[in-house]
Amino acid sequence: MPVFFLRKLTGDHRTCEGNRRLGLSLAFVAGAMNAGGFMAVDQYTSHMTGVVSSIADALAIHSLTAVLTGIGSVASFVAGAAYSAILINWGRHHRTHSRYAYPLLWEAALLLVFGLMGGTLELKSGFVPITVMLLCFLMGLQNAIITKISNAEIRTTHMTGIITDIGIELGKAVYVNSQQASPHYQPVHANLRRLALLLGLLSAFFVGGIAGALGFKYVGYASTLPLAGLLTVLAMVPLVDDVRTRTRLLLHYRRRG
Repeated sequence: MPVFFLRKLTGDHRTCEGNRRLGLSLAFVAGAMNAGGFMAVDQYTSHMTGVVSSIADALAIHSLTAVLTGIGSVASFVAGAAYSAILINWGRHHRTHSRYAYPLLWEAALLLVFGLMGGTLELKSGFVPITVMLLCFLMGLQNAIITKISNAEIRTTHMTGIITDIGIELGKAVYVNSQQASPHYQPVHANLRRLALLLGLLSAFFVGGIAGALGFKYVGYASTLPLAGLLTVLAMVPLVDDVRTRTRLLLHYRRRG
């Protein structure tokens, strides 16, 4: 990928087009993580609505283990989102180029650990709850990145809101405006640009899900390594920009000293 393109994706200077492209990339990663995670631990980790419902069900049937796993999953998702916000705000206050790249690099590192150690951890007691919480943490981390970048206009880890918004835009598209002469009447028009983005996010998540499921089926935990590599590539250019900036400042201060 060209350096300029990657800088637009994850750099500190944001554009609507850069947000859309990053959202599509992260939706693919989220779909792959969600589907692959289900193959690994028999549970989807991006859908907190379902997790909260499962906690209620577990309480009703007095399943303490399931209740604790569910609470841990929600807490991990929240912790991931909070940590992402901390990294982004720290980068903003320190005026770094990589304020949005730091969370992606953390996500890549944790995915790498999961991919390399998953086979070993599977043999140990308590593996499933630990892995579920790790994947939930990653989902929260990622979802907070694009939420912060796009001012909550783009989500990548769960499709309920996206599918709802698709339905809203389709409803606008087929709505027949009546011919009213009232000056206060506002015709209804679909936002086709937003509809295209929503359909793209849904498609990217779906394709990522297929890739993640097939990857885990035929390769196993190592199928997360290409995802970690992709996230690292997305994050690398702003990180290198920061290193160059700090190096120039250091040389400048040494010359003055």
